[in-house]
Amino acid sequence: MRHVVSAMFLASLAGSAAAEGHMDRGAYLVTSLMACGNCHSPMGPEGPIADQALGGRLVEKNPQFTAIAPNITPASRVSEWSDAELGRAIREGLRPDGTVIGPPMPIPMYRNISDDDLAAIVAYLRSVPEVEHDPGTSEYNIPLPPAYGPPVESVTAPEPAVNAEYGEYVAQLAHCMECHSPLTPQGPDLGENMGRGGFEFHGPWGTVVSPNLTNHPEGLAEYSDAEIKTMVTQGVRPDGEAMQPPMPYGNFAGISEQDLDALVAYLRTVPGKPDM
Repeated sequence: MRHVVSAMFLASLAGSAAAEGHMDRGAYLVTSLMACGNCHSPMGPEGPIADQALGGRLVEKNPQFTAIAPNITPASRVSEWSDAELGRAIREGLRPDGTVIGPPMPIPMYRNISDDDLAAIVAYLRSVPEVEHDPGTSEYNIPLPPAYGPPVESVTAPEPAVNAEYGEYVAQLAHCMECHSPLTPQGPDLGENMGRGGFEFHGPWGTVVSPNLTNHPEGLAEYSDAEIKTMVTQGVRPDGEAMQPPMPYGNFAGISEQDLDALVAYLRTVPGKPDM
């Protein structure tokens, strides 16, 4: 019996460690790599308002749409959704009632979130402080698709490593190309013009146009790896000029060194094209 109790105790410790690691991964994804609060938190001139984190806000208003990122804390309607329904909304852009979540929610990238990472994200969102805030409802003057693709059955992430394959997965989680591609009436152009910049963002900071991320002289080709990493995590150009929001430098400062190196490795593979 002593051996049985010992085994059960060790199993309990292992389960607790796994659960803690699961939550840590979810926190890392939501608060750092995916920077969910950059869209889903009320914004001031200096960035997201900390005590209203994930409470929702107006993200973008243009002739194509008025995009409202909803409150995703446990005080919102997502508390009534099952974990599977919340996961489906994040990864496939479909609410429980079957309606489609429109741009700029980066569903084309998020469809590649692995099953394990999706579960960690949902678990973490269930744990965040409640924020009582109703930011309103999105309105679209463009046709939305009935879905962003067939149902996602299962996704496994590439093995973490400093290479372009894993770096592409990191870029998808960070939805780099969603913001750094030109806006079309149907949302960001992730085809021929992916990564060429030109997406205008409007907010308390004024109007900011996303720059070119391709491997072109007008993009990233002439920057060193260290310079790219400093721009991503600190918002400072090589000449010392401070970069503007809405790039979530504060969130990206928490990206792990391995993920950051992998991201740069991927960006070096993006075919070079001039600015839009």
